Amino acid sequence: MIIIHAYFKVEPQQRQVFLDQANLVAEPSPAEEGISYEYFENPKQPNTFVFVEKWKEQAAIGVHEATAHFQNFINIVPGLLSEPIQVQLFDASEIKGA
Repeated sequence: MIIIHAYFKVEPQQRQVFLDQANLVAEPSPAEEGISYEYFENPKQPNTFVFVEKWKEQAAIGVHEATAHFQNFINIVPGLLSEPIQVQLFDASEIKGA
């Protein structure tokens, strides 16, 4: 399983546009080969968000990155940010029964 954490620091005046775009990419993504795809705002840092994605394998990420909803998101969102996107990838295995 591959886990991705993608961090976004959004310009305050672009918050609603970012949220609209985040919903457009997050809603259809779990229907792909993903296990889960969610985003959260840091309650201590307004307008700072993290996407937490779980994918079965690298090929599923490639399919996701080719979708229209991801391409739209990745083309629009950088213009809404006060800092570059920060991405972390983790190779993980699930611990059963924990």
